Amino acid sequence: MSAQRLAPPASAVPARPPVPSSTSPHAPAAAPQGAPAWREERRLRIASLFVFVLLWQLGANLADSRTLPDPLAVLARIGAETASLALPGHLAVTLGRVAVAFAVAMLVGALVGMAMGRWRKVDAFLDAWLVLGLNIPALVTIILCYVWFGLNDWAAILAVAINKIPTVVVTVREGARAVDPRLLEVARAYRLGRRTTFLRVYLPQLVPYLMAAARAGLSLIWKIVLVVELLGRSEGVGFQLNVFFQFFDITGILAYTLVFAGVVLAAEGWVLRPLERRLGAWRA
Repeated sequence: MSAQRLAPPASAVPARPPVPSSTSPHAPAAAPQGAPAWREERRLRIASLFVFVLLWQLGANLADSRTLPDPLAVLARIGAETASLALPGHLAVTLGRVAVAFAVAMLVGALVGMAMGRWRKVDAFLDAWLVLGLNIPALVTIILCYVWFGLNDWAAILAVAINKIPTVVVTVREGARAVDPRLLEVARAYRLGRRTTFLRVYLPQLVPYLMAAARAGLSLIWKIVLVVELLGRSEGVGFQLNVFFQFFDITGILAYTLVFAGVVLAAEGWVLRPLERRLGAWRA
């Protein structure tokens, strides 16, 4: 039997669909990669804020105006406190304390965490101290610092830093333990100096853990700062909230709280998140 008789007729062979060309007018346009993602995320954030304000307004309509003022009343109070320069003054004092305490806690916590993750003897020696620091209430630390060092800014900053350092240590220690030793061996094989190895090989692997500690620390530190100011300082957002509490001024409490929380959220969204994406771009 010949090959021609085995071959099926041309009409029986299904035609292969044409492959769309990139230059064909009927070819589907390639969707831009990554462009709609941040737009969708921004729309969701705006929608979430709108829902929050709507629920707030509904709650204000159901409750007494003195118990829960509506958003417009709080917004008007923010404008009045800003015009009198009371809000910017107290806010600047509090943000200064937050910045100094944050820097001290991150520096000390990162150094101790790297040492505990790198050397087992250091980890064994400081582990009990770490557990103790994690379990001492912040209120106890604040009171002791005020009693020992007086009612001053340095005692307040020290109390805040002491409360934050153990959490930074825990996070950075786990990052130091997760450092890939093979990369360090490659650095030694290429005879890189200690400084270059630390900056180019060791530290980049710790960046996700450092950023996680920074983002969690920022949300914790500003809360502790308010307690510190409420207990022993004569200026700052925490002190002013205490004054409003004594006069049962809910509008003032909400005004200062929203402004301070908005500043902290802006710092987290406009500084920490972009910094984290930039420092972690080498992993992509």
